[in-house]
Amino acid sequence: MPRRSPPVRPYELGAPRSELRKKLVAAVLRGEKTATASLRSEYEPFTAEPLPRAREWFFLAGYSGEPLGTIEVIDVKVVALNDVDLQFAIDEGEGYTTVADWRAAGLQYWSADRATGDTLVVCERFRLV
Repeated sequence: MPRRSPPVRPYELGAPRSELRKKLVAAVLRGEKTATASLRSEYEPFTAEPLPRAREWFFLAGYSGEPLGTIEVIDVKVVALNDVDLQFAIDEGEGYTTVADWRAAGLQYWSADRATGDTLVVCERFRLV
């Protein structure tokens, strides 16, 4: 099997140097967080950032952007925020026990972007390699 080159793009969870990033990265390192969601508008063609693809590798960016490990994206789906299911909400590893709680937190987090239940989100499943 051919060797892969080391990943060069960061896998960023939360803003750099934020308590949220500390919390999310720690959950990944503990194996509790295996999914994440972001707004579709954060990717091409709306920005220069390419949409993640299954089997793509990234380095997990720590508090200050330092590499902490390798992430492999397993699955990527674009769905309306209201269509995210309970299993995905649980797999986000932030303690959600209902999809309603996950949606409410997402709407609050993305409130500056005027997110609604119809807003498209990119749902990624990943694994720490």
